[in-house]
Amino acid sequence: MYPNIQAYDRGVMFSPDGRLFQVEYAKEAVRKGATAIGMVADTGVVFVAHKNITEQLAIPSSLHKIFRVDSYIGATYSGMTSDGLRVINLMRGKTQTHRMIYDETQSVENVARDISEEMQMATQYGGIRPYAISLLVGGIDTEPRLYEVDPGAAFMGYKADAIGVGKKIAEDMLIKDYKDNISIDDAISLGIKIITKATEKKSESDNLEVSVIDKKNGYVLYDTKQVDKYL
Repeated sequence: MYPNIQAYDRGVMFSPDGRLFQVEYAKEAVRKGATAIGMVADTGVVFVAHKNITEQLAIPSSLHKIFRVDSYIGATYSGMTSDGLRVINLMRGKTQTHRMIYDETQSVENVARDISEEMQMATQYGGIRPYAISLLVGGIDTEPRLYEVDPGAAFMGYKADAIGVGKKIAEDMLIKDYKDNISIDDAISLGIKIITKATEKKSESDNLEVSVIDKKNGYVLYDTKQVDKYL
């Protein structure tokens, strides 16, 4: 007889049928998180993220969903905010260390791999829990690249991807409307269109964040006036 199945969700251990309940719970937290989209465009990478602001007295500009990791690397997350901010800071520290040692920007794939290894440690040991976030990590090294890292610490490269609530709707729209070598402007417009559909809410500059990483300017976070042009 197997022990009570509830014993297996009190720590990071496999159940008799090969499940890690804590990782599954973390993935459920991601599925309830704000929608974020990443796309590889013709000259760079585009991120569009929804800021799910539910409190009327909150200041929208104080909530950030897309972050500069290095000169040519950015990231966005969906899931638990505290976990997201923690992992973003870990990535920043790792890329800064790489720059100090090698005097270069770390490759996007290595950044995604390094942080996936950090997140994987939380799936092995008792007393800690998995990070309740999925990440989109994108940027430019030899060419534009985009990766997703999930709570189980698996990472994979994508041309376009979505995380958070409405992921299935967003992925279906990306499959239909995303094209290779899409322009930066068209990618931003598509991202906003998808988030409007996935969230079933009106998209406004206060509840959206848009950033672009291109070869000329590196990481750029758009201000509200720039976002308004696409609404």
